[in-house]
Amino acid sequence: MLLLTTTRDALLAPLQSVAGIVEKRHTLPILSNVLIEKHADQLTMLATDIEIQIRTTTGGHIGGEDVAITVGARKLQDILRALPDSAEISLTLDDKRLTVKAGRSRFQLQTLPAADYPRLNPPEDAGARLSIGQRAFKRQLAQVAYAMAQQDIRYYLNGLLLIAEGSELRMVATDGHRLAYAASDLEAPVAQRTEAILPRKTVLELARQLADNDDPLEILLAGNQAVFRFGPIELVTKLIDGKFPDYERVIPTAHPKLINFARQPLLSALQRAAILTNEKFRGVRMVLEDGILRIVSTNAEQEEAQDELEIDYQGDKLDIGFNVTYLLDVLNNLSSETVDWRFNDGNSSALITLPGNEKFKYVVMPMRI
Repeated sequence: MLLLTTTRDALLAPLQSVAGIVEKRHTLPILSNVLIEKHADQLTMLATDIEIQIRTTTGGHIGGEDVAITVGARKLQDILRALPDSAEISLTLDDKRLTVKAGRSRFQLQTLPAADYPRLNPPEDAGARLSIGQRAFKRQLAQVAYAMAQQDIRYYLNGLLLIAEGSELRMVATDGHRLAYAASDLEAPVAQRTEAILPRKTVLELARQLADNDDPLEILLAGNQAVFRFGPIELVTKLIDGKFPDYERVIPTAHPKLINFARQPLLSALQRAAILTNEKFRGVRMVLEDGILRIVSTNAEQEEAQDELEIDYQGDKLDIGFNVTYLLDVLNNLSSETVDWRFNDGNSSALITLPGNEKFKYVVMPMRI
Protein backbone atom coordinates (compact mmCIF):
# COMPACT_ATOMS: atom_id res chain seq x y z
CA MET A 1 0.00 0.00 0.00
CA LEU A 2 1.59 3.26 -1.16
CA LEU A 3 1.55 5.95 1.53
CA LEU A 4 3.26 8.82 -0.25
CA THR A 5 5.91 9.92 -2.70
CA THR A 6 7.97 12.97 -1.78
CA THR A 7 11.49 14.40 -1.65
CA ARG A 8 14.03 13.46 0.97
CA ASP A 9 14.15 16.98 2.50
CA ALA A 10 10.34 17.27 2.66
CA LEU A 11 10.33 14.17 4.89
CA LEU A 12 13.51 14.78 6.87
CA ALA A 13 12.72 18.37 7.97
CA PRO A 14 9.52 17.56 9.92
CA LEU A 15 11.08 14.37 11.30
CA GLN A 16 14.03 16.33 12.69
CA SER A 17 11.59 18.76 14.29
CA VAL A 18 10.04 16.03 16.44
CA ALA A 19 12.74 13.37 16.82
CA GLY A 20 14.93 15.42 19.19
CA ILE A 21 12.86 14.43 22.24
CA VAL A 22 12.89 10.69 21.49
CA GLU A 23 14.95 8.84 24.09
CA LYS A 24 17.46 6.22 22.92
CA ARG A 25 16.37 3.77 25.59
CA HIS A 26 12.88 3.59 26.99
CA THR A 27 10.84 1.15 29.07
CA LEU A 28 8.06 1.41 26.48
CA PRO A 29 9.42 0.38 23.05
CA ILE A 30 6.77 2.41 21.24
CA LEU A 31 8.21 5.62 22.70
CA SER A 32 11.27 5.08 20.49
CA ASN A 33 8.94 5.53 17.53
CA VAL A 34 7.47 8.52 15.75
CA LEU A 35 3.76 8.61 14.93
CA ILE A 36 3.17 9.30 11.23
CA GLU A 37 -0.35 10.20 10.11
CA LYS A 38 -1.25 10.91 6.50
CA HIS A 39 -4.54 12.46 5.44
CA ALA A 40 -4.94 13.58 1.82
CA ASP A 41 -1.79 15.63 1.08
CA GLN A 42 -1.19 16.47 4.77
CA LEU A 43 1.50 14.62 6.72
CA THR A 44 1.62 14.88 10.52
CA MET A 45 4.50 13.62 12.64
CA LEU A 46 4.30 13.36 16.42
CA ALA A 47 6.82 12.25 19.05
CA THR A 48 6.54 12.07 22.84
CA ASP A 49 8.43 10.91 25.90
CA ILE A 50 5.26 11.11 28.09
CA GLU A 51 6.42 14.45 29.56
CA ILE A 52 6.83 16.39 26.29
CA GLN A 53 5.06 16.02 22.96
CA ILE A 54 5.96 17.66 19.63
CA ARG A 55 3.76 17.63 16.56
CA THR A 56 4.35 19.13 13.13
CA THR A 57 2.23 19.11 9.97
CA THR A 58 3.37 19.62 6.38
CA GLY A 59 1.47 19.61 3.08
CA GLY A 60 2.13 18.93 -0.57
CA HIS A 61 2.82 15.19 -0.33
CA ILE A 62 1.77 13.27 -3.40
CA GLY A 63 -0.63 10.34 -3.70
CA GLY A 64 -1.07 7.35 -1.45
CA GLU A 65 -3.71 6.29 1.04
CA ASP A 66 -4.64 7.76 4.41
CA VAL A 67 -2.95 5.87 7.23
CA ALA A 68 -1.50 6.15 10.76
CA ILE A 69 1.58 4.15 11.80
CA THR A 70 4.53 4.37 14.17
CA VAL A 71 8.11 3.58 13.18
CA GLY A 72 11.54 3.90 14.79
CA ALA A 73 12.34 7.62 14.82
CA ARG A 74 16.13 7.49 14.89
CA LYS A 75 16.39 4.67 12.33
CA LEU A 76 14.18 6.55 9.88
CA GLN A 77 16.09 9.76 10.52
CA ASP A 78 19.46 8.06 9.96
CA ILE A 79 18.21 6.49 6.72
CA LEU A 80 16.97 9.81 5.35
CA ARG A 81 20.18 11.60 6.32
CA ALA A 82 22.23 8.98 4.48
CA LEU A 83 20.30 9.45 1.22
CA PRO A 84 21.22 12.08 -1.41
CA ASP A 85 19.72 15.54 -0.83
CA SER A 86 17.60 15.51 -3.98
CA ALA A 87 16.41 11.90 -3.67
CA GLU A 88 12.79 11.05 -4.50
CA ILE A 89 11.41 8.84 -1.74
CA SER A 90 8.39 6.58 -1.56
CA LEU A 91 6.90 5.03 1.58
CA THR A 92 4.83 1.86 1.31
CA LEU A 93 3.22 -0.24 4.03
CA ASP A 94 2.89 -4.00 3.67
CA ASP A 95 2.14 -6.46 6.47
CA LYS A 96 3.17 -4.06 9.28
CA ARG A 97 6.46 -3.24 7.56
CA LEU A 98 7.28 0.23 6.26
CA THR A 99 9.40 0.19 3.11
CA VAL A 100 11.47 3.25 2.30
CA LYS A 101 12.62 3.39 -1.33
CA ALA A 102 14.97 5.91 -2.94
CA GLY A 103 16.55 5.07 -6.29
CA ARG A 104 18.12 1.65 -5.85
CA SER A 105 18.13 1.88 -2.05
CA ARG A 106 15.46 -0.01 -0.12
CA PHE A 107 14.88 -0.25 3.64
CA GLN A 108 12.27 -2.23 5.54
CA LEU A 109 11.33 -1.08 9.04
CA GLN A 110 9.08 -2.65 11.65
CA THR A 111 6.00 -0.65 12.68
CA LEU A 112 3.82 -0.66 15.78
CA PRO A 113 0.08 0.19 15.87
CA ALA A 114 -0.75 3.90 15.96
CA ALA A 115 -3.64 3.14 18.34
CA ASP A 116 -1.11 2.14 21.03
CA TYR A 117 0.85 5.39 20.82
CA PRO A 118 0.47 7.54 23.98
CA ARG A 119 -0.51 11.19 23.54
CA LEU A 120 -0.71 14.31 25.66
CA ASN A 121 -4.03 16.05 25.14
CA PRO A 122 -3.37 19.80 25.09
CA PRO A 123 -5.66 22.03 27.17
CA GLU A 124 -8.25 23.92 25.17
CA ASP A 125 -9.26 27.39 26.35
CA ALA A 126 -8.81 27.78 30.11
CA GLY A 127 -5.54 29.44 31.12
CA ALA A 128 -3.27 32.34 30.23
CA ARG A 129 -2.53 33.04 26.57
CA LEU A 130 0.68 34.86 25.69
CA SER A 131 2.08 36.11 22.40
CA ILE A 132 5.69 37.10 21.73
CA GLY A 133 8.12 37.06 18.82
CA GLN A 134 10.22 33.93 18.44
CA ARG A 135 13.51 35.88 18.39
CA ALA A 136 12.69 37.75 21.63
CA PHE A 137 11.73 34.54 23.45
CA LYS A 138 14.76 32.64 22.13
CA ARG A 139 17.18 35.39 23.22
CA GLN A 140 15.53 35.59 26.62
CA LEU A 141 15.95 31.83 27.03
CA ALA A 142 19.63 32.13 26.14
CA GLN A 143 20.12 34.73 28.88
CA VAL A 144 18.91 32.42 31.67
CA ALA A 145 18.83 28.74 30.60
CA TYR A 146 22.48 28.02 31.49
CA ALA A 147 21.72 28.72 35.17
CA MET A 148 19.27 25.81 35.48
CA ALA A 149 20.31 22.96 37.76
CA GLN A 150 21.05 19.48 36.43
CA GLN A 151 19.66 16.50 38.33
CA ASP A 152 19.25 18.42 41.58
CA ILE A 153 17.17 16.65 44.24
CA ARG A 154 15.28 19.94 44.49
CA TYR A 155 13.47 19.00 41.29
CA TYR A 156 11.97 22.49 40.80
CA LEU A 157 15.50 23.85 40.21
CA ASN A 158 15.90 21.53 37.20
CA GLY A 159 13.76 23.90 35.18
CA LEU A 160 13.00 27.50 34.38
CA LEU A 161 10.43 29.76 36.05
CA LEU A 162 8.16 31.59 33.63
CA ILE A 163 6.15 34.54 34.98
CA ALA A 164 3.59 36.46 32.93
CA GLU A 165 2.35 39.63 34.62
CA GLY A 166 0.81 42.64 32.92
CA SER A 167 2.70 43.23 29.68
CA GLU A 168 5.92 41.60 30.91
CA LEU A 169 7.28 38.06 30.59
CA ARG A 170 9.98 37.13 33.11
CA MET A 171 12.27 34.12 33.19
CA VAL A 172 14.31 32.95 36.17
CA ALA A 173 16.71 30.03 36.54
CA THR A 174 18.96 29.05 39.46
CA ASP A 175 21.00 26.07 40.62
CA GLY A 176 21.51 27.45 44.12
CA HIS A 177 24.98 28.88 43.32
CA ARG A 178 23.95 31.46 40.72
CA LEU A 179 20.71 32.98 39.46
CA ALA A 180 19.80 34.47 36.09
CA TYR A 181 16.81 36.77 35.51
CA ALA A 182 15.58 38.24 32.23
CA ALA A 183 12.41 40.10 31.22
CA SER A 184 10.83 41.05 27.91
CA ASP A 185 7.63 42.68 26.67
CA LEU A 186 4.55 40.72 25.65
CA GLU A 187 2.55 41.75 22.61
CA ALA A 188 -0.60 42.03 24.76
CA PRO A 189 -1.07 42.18 28.55
CA VAL A 190 -2.34 39.18 30.51
CA ALA A 191 -5.37 39.49 32.77
CA GLN A 192 -3.71 37.99 35.83
CA ARG A 193 -0.25 36.96 37.00
CA THR A 194 0.59 33.41 35.91
CA GLU A 195 3.60 31.29 36.91
CA ALA A 196 4.88 28.03 35.45
CA ILE A 197 8.09 25.98 35.86
CA LEU A 198 9.20 24.54 32.52
CA PRO A 199 11.23 21.30 32.62
CA ARG A 200 14.86 21.49 31.54
CA LYS A 201 14.30 19.28 28.50
CA THR A 202 11.47 21.54 27.31
CA VAL A 203 13.65 24.64 27.65
CA LEU A 204 16.49 23.09 25.66
CA GLU A 205 14.11 21.89 22.95
CA LEU A 206 12.53 25.34 22.60
CA ALA A 207 15.98 26.92 22.35
CA ARG A 208 16.82 24.47 19.56
CA GLN A 209 13.56 24.81 17.64
CA LEU A 210 12.67 28.50 17.77
CA ALA A 211 13.62 30.61 14.76
CA ASP A 212 15.70 33.78 14.93
CA ASN A 213 12.95 35.95 13.47
CA ASP A 214 9.92 37.92 14.60
CA ASP A 215 7.33 35.30 13.62
CA PRO A 216 4.81 34.80 16.45
CA LEU A 217 5.12 32.32 19.29
CA GLU A 218 1.78 31.57 20.95
CA ILE A 219 1.91 30.21 24.52
CA LEU A 220 -0.92 28.69 26.54
CA LEU A 221 -0.39 28.06 30.27
CA ALA A 222 -3.19 25.98 31.74
CA GLY A 223 -3.25 23.66 34.74
CA ASN A 224 -0.18 21.43 34.76
CA GLN A 225 0.58 21.91 31.05
CA ALA A 226 2.02 24.48 28.70
CA VAL A 227 1.53 24.61 24.93
CA PHE A 228 3.89 26.41 22.53
CA ARG A 229 2.77 26.94 18.93
CA PHE A 230 5.12 28.40 16.31
CA GLY A 231 5.22 27.85 12.58
CA PRO A 232 4.03 24.30 11.86
CA ILE A 233 5.09 23.06 15.31
CA GLU A 234 3.03 22.45 18.44
CA LEU A 235 4.96 21.55 21.60
CA VAL A 236 2.97 20.35 24.64
CA THR A 237 4.78 19.88 27.94
CA LYS A 238 3.92 18.94 31.49
CA LEU A 239 4.99 21.53 34.05
CA ILE A 240 7.08 20.96 37.17
CA ASP A 241 4.89 21.02 40.27
CA GLY A 242 6.82 22.83 42.99
CA LYS A 243 7.52 26.11 44.75
CA PHE A 244 10.31 28.07 43.06
CA PRO A 245 12.58 30.10 45.39
CA ASP A 246 11.77 33.78 45.94
CA TYR A 247 14.25 35.16 43.43
CA GLU A 248 13.65 38.79 44.41
CA ARG A 249 15.18 38.17 47.85
CA VAL A 250 18.35 36.82 46.23
CA ILE A 251 19.06 39.81 43.99
CA PRO A 252 21.16 42.39 45.91
CA THR A 253 20.03 45.99 45.75
CA ALA A 254 22.72 48.05 47.50
CA HIS A 255 26.20 46.81 46.55
CA PRO A 256 28.48 49.88 46.75
CA LYS A 257 31.28 48.88 44.34
CA LEU A 258 30.35 49.30 40.66
CA ILE A 259 32.73 48.49 37.79
CA ASN A 260 31.96 48.67 34.10
CA PHE A 261 33.84 46.00 32.15
CA ALA A 262 34.30 45.59 28.41
CA ARG A 263 32.70 42.15 28.03
CA GLN A 264 35.04 40.57 25.49
CA PRO A 265 38.39 41.41 27.17
CA LEU A 266 37.01 40.17 30.51
CA LEU A 267 35.73 36.98 28.86
CA SER A 268 39.08 36.35 27.19
CA ALA A 269 41.01 36.89 30.43
CA LEU A 270 38.75 34.48 32.31
CA GLN A 271 39.10 31.89 29.53
CA ARG A 272 42.88 32.09 29.83
CA ALA A 273 42.79 31.81 33.62
CA ALA A 274 40.40 28.85 33.40
CA ILE A 275 43.10 26.76 31.69
CA LEU A 276 44.98 26.27 34.97
CA THR A 277 42.06 25.99 37.38
CA ASN A 278 41.48 22.95 39.56
CA GLU A 279 39.40 20.59 37.41
CA LYS A 280 36.97 19.84 40.24
CA PHE A 281 36.43 23.28 41.80
CA ARG A 282 37.18 25.58 38.81
CA GLY A 283 37.97 28.51 41.10
CA VAL A 284 39.50 31.86 40.12
CA ARG A 285 40.41 34.80 42.35
CA MET A 286 39.49 38.30 41.25
CA VAL A 287 41.63 40.92 43.00
CA LEU A 288 40.43 44.53 42.68
CA GLU A 289 42.88 47.35 43.30
CA ASP A 290 43.12 50.97 42.14
CA GLY A 291 42.86 50.84 38.34
CA ILE A 292 43.58 47.10 38.08
CA LEU A 293 41.68 43.81 38.08
CA ARG A 294 43.97 40.82 38.62
CA ILE A 295 42.58 37.37 37.78
CA VAL A 296 44.49 34.47 39.37
CA SER A 297 44.04 30.71 39.16
CA THR A 298 46.00 27.77 40.55
CA ASN A 299 45.66 23.99 40.51
CA ALA A 300 46.73 20.88 42.44
CA GLU A 301 50.06 20.80 40.56
CA GLN A 302 50.95 24.23 42.00
CA GLU A 303 50.68 25.82 38.55
CA GLU A 304 49.41 29.39 38.32
CA ALA A 305 47.83 31.68 35.74
CA GLN A 306 47.60 35.44 36.20
CA ASP A 307 45.98 38.07 33.97
CA GLU A 308 45.44 41.79 34.45
CA LEU A 309 42.89 44.25 33.08
CA GLU A 310 42.89 48.01 33.45
CA ILE A 311 39.63 49.18 35.04
CA ASP A 312 38.02 52.35 36.26
CA TYR A 313 38.10 51.57 39.99
CA GLN A 314 39.30 53.56 42.98
CA GLY A 315 38.62 52.10 46.40
CA ASP A 316 39.46 49.46 48.96
CA LYS A 317 41.22 46.32 47.78
CA LEU A 318 38.86 43.40 47.25
CA ASP A 319 39.88 39.75 46.89
CA ILE A 320 36.97 37.47 45.94
CA GLY A 321 36.76 33.96 44.45
CA PHE A 322 34.29 32.55 41.94
CA ASN A 323 33.66 29.37 39.99
CA VAL A 324 34.98 30.47 36.60
CA THR A 325 32.39 28.38 34.74
CA TYR A 326 29.61 30.53 36.24
CA LEU A 327 31.30 33.68 34.95
CA LEU A 328 32.04 32.28 31.48
CA ASP A 329 28.44 31.11 31.12
CA VAL A 330 26.95 34.54 31.60
CA LEU A 331 29.51 36.42 29.52
CA ASN A 332 29.17 33.94 26.64
CA ASN A 333 25.38 34.35 26.57
CA LEU A 334 25.29 38.14 26.52
CA SER A 335 25.75 40.20 23.37
CA SER A 336 26.36 43.63 24.88
CA GLU A 337 29.76 45.31 24.57
CA THR A 338 29.96 46.16 28.28
CA VAL A 339 28.61 44.75 31.56
CA ASP A 340 28.17 46.35 34.99
CA TRP A 341 29.54 44.37 37.92
CA ARG A 342 28.51 45.23 41.48
CA PHE A 343 30.41 43.96 44.54
CA ASN A 344 30.05 44.34 48.29
CA ASP A 345 32.81 42.32 49.99
CA GLY A 346 34.63 39.02 49.59
CA ASN A 347 31.85 37.04 51.25
CA SER A 348 28.88 38.51 49.40
CA SER A 349 27.36 37.62 46.06
CA ALA A 350 28.16 39.70 42.99
CA LEU A 351 25.55 41.20 40.66
CA ILE A 352 26.06 41.46 36.90
CA THR A 353 23.72 43.70 34.89
CA LEU A 354 23.65 45.49 31.55
CA PRO A 355 24.26 49.27 31.51
CA GLY A 356 20.96 51.15 31.52
CA ASN A 357 18.96 47.91 31.35
CA GLU A 358 16.86 46.62 34.24
CA LYS A 359 15.61 43.61 32.28
CA PHE A 360 18.65 41.40 32.94
CA LYS A 361 20.28 40.44 36.25
CA TYR A 362 22.76 37.71 37.15
CA VAL A 363 23.71 36.88 40.74
CA VAL A 364 26.68 34.64 41.47
CA MET A 365 27.81 33.44 44.89
CA PRO A 366 31.49 33.65 45.87
CA MET A 367 33.61 30.62 46.74
CA ARG A 368 36.54 30.17 49.09
CA ILE A 369 39.83 29.55 47.30
